[in-house]
Amino acid sequence: MKHIFKKGNNPKRPTLLLLHGTGGTEQDLLALAEQIDPEANVLSVRGNVLENGMPRFFKRLAEGVFDEEDLLFRTEELNHFLDEAAAKYEFDRHAITAVGYSNGANIAASLLFHYKDALSAAILHHPMVPRRGISLPNLTGKQVLITAGTNDPICPSQESEDLHQLLQEAGADVRIHWESYGHQLTYSEVEAAKAWYKN
Repeated sequence: MKHIFKKGNNPKRPTLLLLHGTGGTEQDLLALAEQIDPEANVLSVRGNVLENGMPRFFKRLAEGVFDEEDLLFRTEELNHFLDEAAAKYEFDRHAITAVGYSNGANIAASLLFHYKDALSAAILHHPMVPRRGISLPNLTGKQVLITAGTNDPICPSQESEDLHQLLQEAGADVRIHWESYGHQLTYSEVEAAKAWYKN
């Protein structure tokens, strides 16, 4: 997978896994990582799927309707890539904090839904529930922040609330931060993520 790796100067920090939104690239969230933890390793990945020329992490059948078969395949592909990257760049595979926006937040949530040890924590900006009607692994000890907009036309607030509930029922420690905006990533969301991460 096309990616950027930047070695941090504090080995005690987790590696920040950056996952862009539809049409983004591995460059998109680098400034965000700098805000959240300037001392951490950064692994920023580009999605392997193209939709009308725009990179994504998995296919969809329509707006808000995921191609579940492709989602499963791409989630496994990303999890395998994280194994390889940890070996290649010599970072702790069990200390990865995902920072995802929109489509990137959805694939990060899918990692949590399908692979118990894929992530140690996640910051999910404007995510949706990746799959419904499945049993989640035991996520006890996982820390998750969801940020959402009450006026988000792409990701209805019910999606964020459902995801919050599903992750919590699986044992994760989940917090949700609401904004009265739409689907865009706001400065106050970034500030909330930074404060949450510090704690």
